[in-house]
Amino acid sequence: QVQLVESGGGLVQTGGSLRLSCAASGGTFNRYTMGWFRQAPGKEREFVAAIRWSGGFTDYADSVKGRFTISRENAKNTEYLQMNSLKPEDTGVYYCAARPRGSWHESTNYDYWGQGTQVTVSS
Repeated sequence: QVQLVESGGGLVQTGGSLRLSCAASGGTFNRYTMGWFRQAPGKEREFVAAIRWSGGFTDYADSVKGRFTISRENAKNTEYLQMNSLKPEDTGVYYCAARPRGSWHESTNYDYWGQGTQVTVSS
């Protein structure tokens, strides 16, 4: 059973930065595509970014391109989301997810999820 634990969320002002981490255990992390999603109050969970198992390919939602960077350290079973130039609309609970079966843009395709970490960007 794969377990994912996010950390690094918090309260930050507009224009600030945060780095989220997702530590994995119990599975073959270095074989999984990993993703980040977020969910704002009253809204559906949305795709933020994904990274292939090798780290050689990444994908981002248009809303975060140029501001967010996804990365991973397979030796540490950890993925990261560096978030810069944060905006109030980035506020939400951020979730890491592992092993999509199909399109990594679709949350329903992922087998494993973390519990989420809150990110709040004040204006």
